[in-house]
Amino acid sequence: MIVDNMLFYGKMRLLAEKDIQTYQHSLRVGALCRRMALHLHLDKKQTLQLVQGGCLHDIGKVGIPDEILNKSSALTAKEWEFMRLHPSIGMQMMQEHVHTNKEIMEIIHFHHERWNGEGYPNGLKGEEIPIFARICAIIDTFDSMVSDRPYRKGLSFEAAEQELLLHSGKQFDSYLVDLFLKSFHSIGEEKPVADHFRRS
Repeated sequence: MIVDNMLFYGKMRLLAEKDIQTYQHSLRVGALCRRMALHLHLDKKQTLQLVQGGCLHDIGKVGIPDEILNKSSALTAKEWEFMRLHPSIGMQMMQEHVHTNKEIMEIIHFHHERWNGEGYPNGLKGEEIPIFARICAIIDTFDSMVSDRPYRKGLSFEAAEQELLLHSGKQFDSYLVDLFLKSFHSIGEEKPVADHFRRS
């Protein structure tokens, strides 16, 4: 079972009530996950896992205090400690629903892990990080970079592309960065390396 519609829309409504910007960001991440799924020729179940996980990746932010979540200036070290809890909070929220799909849980829990092991919450490294979480990490960062915020204007696609390439192989899986960028330039032209997905 994936996340059933009532649960999915209920959680998304919670996110919208908490913070409309995070909600809109999550919808965009979900849409980009669908685009990536098309480029990778994922099957229907895998596509739904990736899209729902992308939409729900920040659900744990409903547990972050408003004064931290909506702060327009830099967070203090203590505030960052709270913010970095949101993947674990999200996982705990979804664990309350026994039928939540494992791949969706992994996206929520591990989308801030880094390829070089310097992410959080578990400091996973390389292919220890589930592949859908690695995809979501790229898309989450990309949308954050190109979106306008109260305290800054979003980057152009070209500038965001260069940032992804700069951090490819360090923060992100370079194989997936290349595929994500190709999904914009030549969607549907290439077949995925199927064995890569089976292995991960």
